[in-house]
Amino acid sequence: MSEVTDTQSRQARGAEPDWSAMTAEELVAYRDAENRRRSSPEARAITGLPDPGAAIQWQEVALPGRELPVRVYRPSRGGEDLPLVLHVHGGGFVGTAVQSDWVNSHLAARLPAVVVSVEHRLLDQDTPLSAAVDDGWDVLRHVVRHAARWGVDPARAAVFGESAGALISALAAIRARETGLLLRAQVLVNPAVDVTGTMFDHDSFTEHAHTPTLTMPQLRLFHRFAVPPGTDPRALSPLHADNLNGLAPALVVVPTHDPVADHGRAYAARLRAAGTPARLTEYAGAGHAFLSMPGVVPQAKAARAEILDFLRGTLPG
Repeated sequence: MSEVTDTQSRQARGAEPDWSAMTAEELVAYRDAENRRRSSPEARAITGLPDPGAAIQWQEVALPGRELPVRVYRPSRGGEDLPLVLHVHGGGFVGTAVQSDWVNSHLAARLPAVVVSVEHRLLDQDTPLSAAVDDGWDVLRHVVRHAARWGVDPARAAVFGESAGALISALAAIRARETGLLLRAQVLVNPAVDVTGTMFDHDSFTEHAHTPTLTMPQLRLFHRFAVPPGTDPRALSPLHADNLNGLAPALVVVPTHDPVADHGRAYAARLRAAGTPARLTEYAGAGHAFLSMPGVVPQAKAARAEILDFLRGTLPG
């Protein structure tokens, strides 16, 4: 039996892959199978049903040197000059925008807004975190520059990310300030915001090392791919940014049963210390990626309502 076949067999039995020994070939097989599962109709029992008030479609964004898919959510009743919410899904080395249809379609219908979710490059031995970071920033800049084509108001833009996607969104907010691109808000859900050598030096990593949705072996695999030798990890770690002043107001959503919970807490504290408004909300008993699992995690609905309320307050018409 080949290594890939063995991995697939263990997945079919519901067994945890051996993350520490996973080869590049196994990783591709794993994430392809996992992303097909997350995109399947059957997965809706966990990931939630889209809001009927939003239309959803895939589009291609032409970026320098590459074409990138994005999943676009628009209110069914239409409208022009709507707010823009640039969303980045979580997962790091696995994940798809489809897993966030529930929350993104709701925001599109209820704000209302155009939500653009980036199907960024996923980490592997040939694709470091910097590639995904560039994907998030480049799509944001493209849509804002071509606002009329997308039907959005470039003066009412926000970023919204989950997990590794929250890291990408936080870095986009920093780049926006540095380049003069106006952002009204940033929403960071269960953010992982440190890929330096201190990434694991937090109590939450010890307290919640092996949760159902995120484990230390997965995090170590993510870290290995995120910052290969020769990479400056501080440049990819919002928690260690030199200057966090003057950023868009932030909502930081932290599930308490999450290895990276202390990342969110520490980042909210650093934002506040720098003078950037930051609201930290903790959801007791919720685990990592809970916002993508409303079918099994009751707190997801409350978090979605809070995100909607926060964006309504920061993206007024």
